[in-house]
Amino acid sequence: MDRLPQDPAMLLSYINMKLRDSYTSLDEMCDDMQLDRDELISRMAEAGFEYSATHNRFW
Repeated sequence: MDRLPQDPAMLLSYINMKLRDSYTSLDEMCDDMQLDRDELISRMAEAGFEYSATHNRFW
């Protein structure tokens, strides 16, 4: 997670771009990028964002 943007707005933009352009699900992205899914969800929740599997994005 250290290689991801630290700023919440930048992190949101980066993750949603990756999900939109390269991955069909959060699980697929986390597996491929070797990210801890629960840690990412927690970090995003702390910034006020939640994941929508239906839309494959955080908001």
